[in-house]
Amino acid sequence: MKLIVLGSGTSVPHARRGSPAYWLQTPSASILLNISGDASARMAQEGLDWANLDAIWIRHFHVDHMGGLATYLFGMKWAPQTQERTRPLKIFGARGLRNIFEAINDSNHYDLLKQPFSIEFFEVDPGAKFDILPNVAATTLTTPHTKESLALHLIENRRTSFVYTSDTGFSEELIPFAKGVDLLLMECSFRRNKPLQTHLELAEAMFLAKQCAPRNLVLSHLYPEWDGLDLAAEAKTMWPGETIEAFDGLRLDI
Repeated sequence: MKLIVLGSGTSVPHARRGSPAYWLQTPSASILLNISGDASARMAQEGLDWANLDAIWIRHFHVDHMGGLATYLFGMKWAPQTQERTRPLKIFGARGLRNIFEAINDSNHYDLLKQPFSIEFFEVDPGAKFDILPNVAATTLTTPHTKESLALHLIENRRTSFVYTSDTGFSEELIPFAKGVDLLLMECSFRRNKPLQTHLELAEAMFLAKQCAPRNLVLSHLYPEWDGLDLAAEAKTMWPGETIEAFDGLRLDI
């Protein structure tokens, strides 16, 4: 698998960090983790095959994580690159995803489902086990952020493992969920004295990293207070492993 960071920031506008979005590529398929308002342009800027994206994972319903879905589908209706597409686009998320989508779609009769290809919605529960892509098994875990928030654990061909916490407060349930994975993509919104219990600050993220012991750790969802600071160096004082600070355009082989 290959991870491409499209947006390493938050809902706060930032000159160098887009809102959260991550492209995950396997040998046979692709999935977009979050579809922020910036995601469509960022996919094009990175030279990714956005017209043939196989799946989208919407982790929770805050607009910085799903606000780009309508604009992406609206663009897909008219893009020359999609007119010959026949393979369905699969959209995964928590219970209530379809209702939110339909409210947006019906608000101005956008007809976003009238595409040259079909769009399939899959609403999943905490603890669900399902195939999210060919040869990629998924498991979910509820996390303390919103009532529908789900972390995602992926295993490709029963070998390569990946966990994406997305937005979350501190939860020890993440430890067995992400134990020993090849890549842990974890939020680290704040440096210290976090103003919200539904996000992580660095000390909490490092405690989880020590307990999970991933082969590789990437910290993302970084608020502007991290600007000008060496996140990796500060993380090094709290756990012995390597910490990678996410940035827009980062590409990693898993």
